[in-house]
Amino acid sequence: MEKVKVKIRQLPGNEDLSLPTYMSQGASGMDLYAAVENEVALKPGEIRLIPTGIQVAIPVGFEGQIRPRSGLALKHGLSIVNSPGTVDSDYRGTVGVILINQREKSFSIKRGDRIAQLVISPVVQAELEPVEELENTSRNQGGFGHTGT
Repeated sequence: MEKVKVKIRQLPGNEDLSLPTYMSQGASGMDLYAAVENEVALKPGEIRLIPTGIQVAIPVGFEGQIRPRSGLALKHGLSIVNSPGTVDSDYRGTVGVILINQREKSFSIKRGDRIAQLVISPVVQAELEPVEELENTSRNQGGFGHTGT
C-alpha cells in the first residue's frame, strides 16, 4: 500500500485524545475522535459541528475525505451532512465533522468517541475546455434512474 506523509498538529488541551488511527492493517480510513469538552446530546434531526482537536497539512495533489463510520450509521443513524466532507491541501484550520442524527432519539457524543473516518486520496484538477457541442453517447441525456434502479 502506498504511503504519503501528512503533518498533523494536536491542538493544545487535546493531548488526552488519540491521533487519528487506522484500526486495521487494511483500513483505508483513520478514525477521528471527538474533542468535545462536555458530552453533546445530538437531538433527532439535529446537525452539529464536532471538533476533532487536530489540524493537518495534506500534501498538494491529495485531499482528506471525512466519511461516516459504518457502525454509527447502521446502529445509531449517525451520518455526515456533507458526506464526504473535504479537507483541501491548503486548509490549515481545525478539522471538524458535521454530524446529523437521523434517528428518533438523542445520541450522546462523549470526549474521545470515534465519530468519523479520514481518508487521504489523490486528486486531479480539471482543465476545462469550452466547446460548442459535446459528442453523443449511448446514454446521451438519460437522467436519474435512466439505466435502472
